[in-house]
Amino acid sequence: MLADFNTLPDSSRVWIYQANRSFTERELNEIQDDLTLFLENWTAHGKDLKAGFEIKYNRFLVIALDQSGQAATGCSIDASVHFIQHLEKKYQVELLDKMNVSFKQGGFIAYKNLLDFKAMAKQKAISRNTIVFNNLVATKGEYMEHWEVPASESWHARFV
Repeated sequence: MLADFNTLPDSSRVWIYQANRSFTERELNEIQDDLTLFLENWTAHGKDLKAGFEIKYNRFLVIALDQSGQAATGCSIDASVHFIQHLEKKYQVELLDKMNVSFKQGGFIAYKNLLDFKAMAKQKAISRNTIVFNNLVATKGEYMEHWEVPASESWHARFV
């Protein structure tokens, strides 16, 4: 069951998928349609899941699930991963690789593999104040408060 992302409680579980590039306007429109259709039909043991989404910076797909009525199950999570894999193939992007880091570099969003990010930190090309995207947040509340933070306030701190 599709819900407005903004109305879901802060306790909702979130999954964040970062793309290795920005999506075009056409792709964004198609992805919104695809996400809407997927979430309208997303179930766990035959029961509707109340979920919503938003797309940030034309490259982050954020899905939130209100688990107060029905929690996600292994099968429903598998279905969401298969859906994301479908998007990866359809748009020739990486969305599931957790060994990559996104961060702000001026007015742009940079996307680097972890080794390159570490090297940039050693070269002082990024600092403790660099805004990073902490895709490990687990709830909508954490996402709203602790997703876009200085590197010093996230797991990235060990590198800067």
